[in-house]
Formats: sequence, structure tokens, C-alpha cells
Amino acid sequence: MNFDINDLIAFRAVAELGNFRKAAESIHISQPAFSRRIEKLENALGTQLLERTTRKVNLTSVGREFDKQVRHILDALDATLLNIRGVAASRMGEVTIASVPSAVNYFVSSVVKIFHQRYPKTRVRIIDDSANQVLMAVQNGEADFGLNFTGSQENDIEFTPILEEHFVAACHKNHPLAQHKSVRWSDLSKYDYISVSKVSGNRVLLDQALAGLVNQPQSMFETQHGTTMIGLVEAGLGVAALPAMAMPKKGHPLLVSIPLLEPVVKRKMGLIKRRSVSLTPAASELYDLFVQSSKSMKPGQ
Repeated sequence: MNFDINDLIAFRAVAELGNFRKAAESIHISQPAFSRRIEKLENALGTQLLERTTRKVNLTSVGREFDKQVRHILDALDATLLNIRGVAASRMGEVTIASVPSAVNYFVSSVVKIFHQRYPKTRVRIIDDSANQVLMAVQNGEADFGLNFTGSQENDIEFTPILEEHFVAACHKNHPLAQHKSVRWSDLSKYDYISVSKVSGNRVLLDQALAGLVNQPQSMFETQHGTTMIGLVEAGLGVAALPAMAMPKKGHPLLVSIPLLEPVVKRKMGLIKRRSVSLTPAASELYDLFVQSSKSMKPGQ
């Protein structure tokens, strides 16, 4: 193949910045020289990687897949060279993780903070989305790994459980249930109930766990995300059932979290990654840090 590492670096620059001029400036060469590198790379591969317009440069479908591979190659090369020089703590590169939103505030942010302190030159990209989208991001290679409560049944996914959490009742501090030490699911049916939509992984889990339960709570309000549910609870519009990790930590001025019984509903949170693909050194470091940090985590505390 008639191309070299500089051509790959040029491609990554334009893939990230979406503009030839800015990409050329970022690697300190002229725009004509930059264009020649991209042309050389496309000719060597025998395919078009970029779609050019007057204002924007977009990746073709082949270009998007090639970009994923190039990113892993360059990250691995950076890490290897830095390790050889004995300065692994300064390694550069990028790690992309996908996570359900409830885990971001509670868990992900604290782990990423530790990682950034150790590797300040490594860029971390977080895809916070629904459980289904998190799983897809890992399966299609958009994310190096993910934090999710689904994926254990997928043949192409390695699911490593890291913690288990219970669903709790969330209510306003002035709500009649706020002083209870625990409540039953049937108790929620007496009040306006806020639920998550049927497309949510949590909704599927709850529907299965509560199947056959007499006096199931019926939703008065329905949202797409847990953060929106919490906002409605804060406004005093009703009660909701949420994973413990989705709730603010103790001491919130408006919200109360109460254990839910009969039945006790749990979900297992785990790290997911593709079985057939090895993590880059930087991604592996962050993955291991999640595993280590989970040992001291207690959802709802």
C-alpha cells in the first residue's frame, strides 16, 4: 500500500474537524500538501473516503469504518511509543465509552476524573444514551466499551458485572410517602405515578418483574429519560420508581429515596465490550479503572 503514517494522521484530522483548512493547520502543513496526502490515501485504497462540499467534509460509509480502525491503530502506536520511552503517564490518544445516563452522574464522572488525573493528554468521549443505543454503540465499534445493564445475552458481547442496584421509590420530601422506611409497589398505585416510556430498557425490566402483580401503579405521566422523571418528582407531580444509581446522593433538598418491596426489583450493571476486538492500551486502562472503582461503590449511598 502506497501510503504512510502521515497520511493516516491527515485523514484522522479531517475526519475529526470536518474541514480541510482547519485540518491542515492542526498538523502544520499547507492545504495543498494536505489535499495531496488525502488523495494519495484514497488512491492507495482504491475508494473514496470523504465527500467534499463547499462548506463541509463528510466521511463516506467506507470512510467511517476506516476511521474507526485508524483511530485504534494510532492510539495503539502512541501508547507503544510512549511506553518504550518510559513515559506512559503522558500517553495521548482517545477513548470512547458509552453509558446509560443514570450511571454517568453517579459513577462514570468520578472514574473519568481519576483517569484524567493519571493521563491528562488522553481525550475521553462519552456517549450517554439509552440501554439499546449503548449496546449498539459498542457492537458497531463507535465506543471502545460501555456501561450498561443489557448485553449479557448477546453472543458478540462480553458482559462483566460490576455492581447490582435496587429500584427505589422517588418522591418529594413533602409527599405522604416521604417518611416511610420502605414502600410496596402496590402503595405507588395510590398516587400519581411517573413512568419511563416503553422503549426504555428499564421499562422492559420492570414490566417483566411486575407481571401479575395486583394493583400495579398506572402512569399519569410518562417520560423518555430518568432525569426528566426526577424533574417531575422535584416539582411535586407524583412518585416514580428509579434505579438507585439514578437518584441524587443523600442530602438532596427536595428528593427522598425509599426502598421498594414486594417485589424487590434489581438490575445488574456491567461493562460491555466486543469479544472479537482487543481494547487499545488507553481504553484498557480506563476499563480496568472502572472494575477497580466499582468495588467501593454502593448505589443509593
